[in-house]
Amino acid sequence: MNIITLFCNIDDFFLAYEKWQATHCLPETTTPETRGCPRKLHHSEVMTLLIAFHQSGYRTFKHFYERHVCVYWRAEFPHLVSYSRFVQLKKEVLTVLTFYLSANLGECSGISFIDSTRLRVCDNKRISSHRVFAEEAGLSKTSMGWFYGFKLHLLINDEAAILDVALTTGNTDDRKPLPKFAAGLHGSLFGDRGYISKDLREFLREQGVNLVYKVRKNMDPLDLSVSDEVLLKKRIIIESVIRELKTQTQVEHSRHRSFVNFRVNVVSALIAYQLLESKPSLNISQHQEINDLPTLYNP
Repeated sequence: MNIITLFCNIDDFFLAYEKWQATHCLPETTTPETRGCPRKLHHSEVMTLLIAFHQSGYRTFKHFYERHVCVYWRAEFPHLVSYSRFVQLKKEVLTVLTFYLSANLGECSGISFIDSTRLRVCDNKRISSHRVFAEEAGLSKTSMGWFYGFKLHLLINDEAAILDVALTTGNTDDRKPLPKFAAGLHGSLFGDRGYISKDLREFLREQGVNLVYKVRKNMDPLDLSVSDEVLLKKRIIIESVIRELKTQTQVEHSRHRSFVNFRVNVVSALIAYQLLESKPSLNISQHQEINDLPTLYNP
């Protein structure tokens, strides 16, 4: 998606958001005029640049803004501000970005995958001295070792589109967001061993969701259909999505200086991924026809 198309889509959404806000929210209280020049960079432009960064391949937003935006996109954004001023403006679009992400979430097809990934906010050597996220982050351990930060819980469909997302502290149980996710699901939901829970499986079954996971060696195997067994082996698709988020859209880095900017970065990265034209795919048709998977869909 080119920058003009991206801006037009975001600006159309922002206009609709303003209309909704005018009818559903209380009017803002008047504030005294501040010194300096009036704002020239519109919220739609700020959102466009934030999302474009996560699709650009640049490793840092500062390099992207100073070496690309300010050099090549002057005509598209004639009222650019300094980098430090742009960092301040990022905080003002968090709410709109969150709504925009919700508007671009995918739809459940009956085949869903769930997993979580760590988002470190500092190197392990600096955990004891870290102060930026002292009140929000948590210390936890995964298969990759100890980390200090947050967990990003992802729910995707068979086309690798994000269905729902949750951000929690690093020491949160992977199973905690599942009841909230299940509200909009049907069919089968595939997870790893971190989602093993007999009670949770029964609870989701009552909601019309069949939770499928790999059992441990000392556990009795689940009674699964052939289609569930096949798709459980393809749970790796969500690992590919996480890899895309961390390598291509830069959802994780340790240079944040505020919790708000951290959330802006995460939401922008998720939107950038959701808008990608090419995503990981199951290629179910290469192995078997959809008609061979009748248990995955509600009649």
